[in-house]
Parts: sequence; structure tokens; C-alpha cells
Amino acid sequence: MVSAMINISEHANRVLNIVKAKYGLSDKSEAIERMALEYEEEILEPAFKPEYVEKIKKAERSKKVRKIKDIRELFE
Repeated sequence: MVSAMINISEHANRVLNIVKAKYGLSDKSEAIERMALEYEEEILEPAFKPEYVEKIKKAERSKKVRKIKDIRELFE
């Protein structure tokens, strides 16, 4: 496990306290871990998720996709 000393704003501190309380976590480290995992699932590397790949394949077969913009519209 990695240890880190961080400086955060009062607002970020309040958010961590809310996450900690909402999920019954024991400390802010667990809240940060939870937030990082959720961020990873929602934001990072969606192109590698099987659901995403299947949507792309369906879009390619439908011939509706001609540009990157078209792909983004399908997923929004």
C-alpha cells in the first residue's frame, strides 16, 4: 500500500466525508479508494470494455457511423 500526504480544499474534504458516511467507510483513505475505483469504471478506458466494443461493432454494421462525431452521439 502507498502512503500519501495530500492537500485538498475544504470542499473536497466535505465530499470525502459524504462518501465516507454514505458507504460506511472507516476513513478518508477508503473514501478516496472508492472514488478512484468509480472514476476508473466510468471514465477511464471505456474502449476496452466488452459492452463498448459490441456497440462499436453494431454501429459499424449499421453504416450510420461515418465519423468519430457519429460514434460519440451513439453513446451520449
